[in-house]
Amino acid sequence: MTQNLQPKLVEKKYLLTFILITSLFALWGFANDITNPMVAAFQTVMELTAAKASLVQFAFYGGYATMAIPAALFAKKYSYKKGILLGLILYAIGAFMFIPAANRQEFGFFCVSLYVLTFGLAFLETTANPYILSLGSKETSTRRLNLAQAFNPIGSLMGMFVASSFVLANLHSDTKEVREIGFSNLDEMTKLSIREHDLDIIRNPYVALGCVVLLVFIIIAIFVKNDDRKEESQTTSSSKGTLKRLFSNKVYRSGVLTQFFYVAAQIMVWTFIIQYADRLGIDKATAQMYNIIAMGMFLCGRFISTFLMKYVNSRKLLMFFAIGAMLASAGTILIDGVLGLYCLMGISIFMSLMFPTIYGIALENVSLEDSTLGAAFLVMAIVGGSLMPPIQGMIIDLGMVGSLPAVNFSFILPFICFLMIFIYGLRTSRMK
Repeated sequence: MTQNLQPKLVEKKYLLTFILITSLFALWGFANDITNPMVAAFQTVMELTAAKASLVQFAFYGGYATMAIPAALFAKKYSYKKGILLGLILYAIGAFMFIPAANRQEFGFFCVSLYVLTFGLAFLETTANPYILSLGSKETSTRRLNLAQAFNPIGSLMGMFVASSFVLANLHSDTKEVREIGFSNLDEMTKLSIREHDLDIIRNPYVALGCVVLLVFIIIAIFVKNDDRKEESQTTSSSKGTLKRLFSNKVYRSGVLTQFFYVAAQIMVWTFIIQYADRLGIDKATAQMYNIIAMGMFLCGRFISTFLMKYVNSRKLLMFFAIGAMLASAGTILIDGVLGLYCLMGISIFMSLMFPTIYGIALENVSLEDSTLGAAFLVMAIVGGSLMPPIQGMIIDLGMVGSLPAVNFSFILPFICFLMIFIYGLRTSRMK
């Protein structure tokens, strides 16, 4: 009589590689969430509209769209490990570019720095996600990716903490005195002095981050073994054949579009929480603390959803969490005051399982030789984070929309995104 044993989530032979590659998830989480509050910081110190300041996100997530396919082709030709190492180098270069950007005091230079930095993140996400999926049984691949992705918000929390404690709390442009007068009402010499100080404050954590990234590069180079998936991919699949198979796969094709909407919603929720709080008279550093609490909820939700997947189909969980996110978004729009802010924070717990679950569902029936290029299009979908925030910023700049504050009404965009995610969960659940 044979006993059916459930495959291990991570086999012992893959454990060290899994741990080291999982550390990268925290690394790009840090970059994502130290950057989100910079939109509000740049808006004040560079005297920008909300729409123009949100070009920070356009540059940041535009880098993913530019480099995802080249990253996939590189990893396919060489290996996951070499793709990760190149990504870390690009990440460090972009971080160090903040030094000349701060010296020149040009908003465009900061955007270019972030654009280059996310070239590196595109390499990391395009290679690390399918690498994690491949480290063990296909039956446990989605759960394994959810576990690895659970360390992403740990990095995000660290990024938020650094942004709150070392950046936003030390901005001279956001002191009580300057807020009362209005930064734009100060004389030019005072503004120039404050701007120089604040841009240096913004620069410093990125330079430190570049040093950490170089250290991680050394550790990965030494301790992660070379993988042989390059040869497997080259001998079994051409890029043309891969594209044909991918886009004839309805679940995958819809997954790419759904990922676009998810990332757009995530970035809008976490970027404009500061503007939402600002309308209630809350300073940027305190508002960032609300963001940190929201990320803590996101982290708890990630571990809870990974546990629930042992008992509930991932497609149904995606559907239920999307409903929760829509209800919280409706509260954010319709409820004025601090209760609306709490609803905005609550969206995070429902977003927690979405990225890795959409990713896992989309790639579930994609073969190993097609997975690297398949991952690239899912990473390209992150461009939603660059296209939607400027639109939300334009809505916020309106001031009022009917009887609603524009910042409240602007969260209709995340609501629509969560509706699209619900539809994907429903359709794939029925297919399954």
